[in-house]
Amino acid sequence: MKNRQNIYKIATIVFILDQWIKLMISHMMQEYDKITVIPNFFSIQYVKNKGAAFSILEDKSLLLIIISIVFILVLDKMIKKEKNFTKLSILSLGMIIGGVFGNLMDRILYHSVIDYLSFIIINYHFPVFNLADIGITVGTFLLLITMIFDKKEKDDKKRSNEV
Repeated sequence: MKNRQNIYKIATIVFILDQWIKLMISHMMQEYDKITVIPNFFSIQYVKNKGAAFSILEDKSLLLIIISIVFILVLDKMIKKEKNFTKLSILSLGMIIGGVFGNLMDRILYHSVIDYLSFIIINYHFPVFNLADIGITVGTFLLLITMIFDKKEKDDKKRSNEV
């Protein structure tokens, strides 16, 4: 039970930070305004994304809202069924849920997602993204690592029990 509470605490922190930053960006900047932080590398650029990652499913807000809600419900059900969580899985699930909620809130309120982090690396302009996207991406990566190590640990235990 406590592990589940920690997942939702992390999700709440990610969600609140994400929404607070987006609120600041939308109140302090006009859409498409850009503030260069590190020339030719990093800037704050206020854009609205009407799709998902890389603008896929553009102008499909209702579909993206439904997908997000279903995803959250499925994750919640999985979390309620699971008994053992590692610290890394607690962190990763909290980051994912908080990120999905952050972008879901934008889609419900604005029919788009507020993005603001813009990077250029070796002349490649990455799509502009936000803290919620970081939560989803990093959380997913950490969850995959957790799953790989859990599987390896279970396989090792199984082999040692067979001997």
